[in-house]
Amino acid sequence: MGRYVLLVVVSVIVLFPIWAVLMQALKNGRDSLDHPRSLLPVDLTFETIREAWTQGNLGRLLANSLFVSVAVTIGVVITSLLAAYAFAFLDFPGKGLVFAAFLATMLVPAEVTVVINRRTAESLGWVSSYQGLIVPSLASTFGVFLVRQMFLQLPKELREAASLDGVGHLRYLWEVAAPLSRPTLGALGLFTFLGTWNAYLWPSQVINDDDHKTVQIGLASLRNADINHLNLVTGGLVIAALPIFVILVVFQRQLVRGLTAGAVKG
Repeated sequence: MGRYVLLVVVSVIVLFPIWAVLMQALKNGRDSLDHPRSLLPVDLTFETIREAWTQGNLGRLLANSLFVSVAVTIGVVITSLLAAYAFAFLDFPGKGLVFAAFLATMLVPAEVTVVINRRTAESLGWVSSYQGLIVPSLASTFGVFLVRQMFLQLPKELREAASLDGVGHLRYLWEVAAPLSRPTLGALGLFTFLGTWNAYLWPSQVINDDDHKTVQIGLASLRNADINHLNLVTGGLVIAALPIFVILVVFQRQLVRGLTAGAVKG
């Protein structure tokens, strides 16, 4: 009984901010400031969400975020597959040392690289462009590590049998290793998509125009509303979070199964 009470309490704590945000987004400006009535499901309206969509140009922002997120996800999956295969199946001098140095990059905060990456983007003419948003994110240390761990779970006999049949590395990767790693690749794709969709720091540094803004940095324009329309930001947040919510609900089992598939070796 105590366990269920604890679960209920934790659920209320977790869900209350979501409820508060949703109520804020479904109230007009004055009602959203009328506490605690603003937390009750009364006087609801979709006008705030419609105004946020129009005023924030969220249609274009969502399209930009979708394009960038899909491109980065495809790139990360491909580069992670290739690099993980090299670390898992190929033998070359210093492989262990290279892999250790590779993993060490996970200890470097992303904030540390922003300045140098911004200067690199400027030198290449990639500021305010899709290339500037996509290319720096096309490789993931975490993705390589995750896929490598999955590859290490595959029986060595499969690779040996493929070699006897004259199957090369690329064919083995495409026809054997990758299909057997689909849960992990699916989880990596979802994780990368969600991370890219929610990215704020790098897009805010490399994008200066309205045509290439993603939804996360575009929502800042709604913050200029007056005190009676602060809920426009909340309405924009609800719109921006809706695709993520749908993805998590539909693919949550895939995400958990993929992340745990190659967690241990044995």
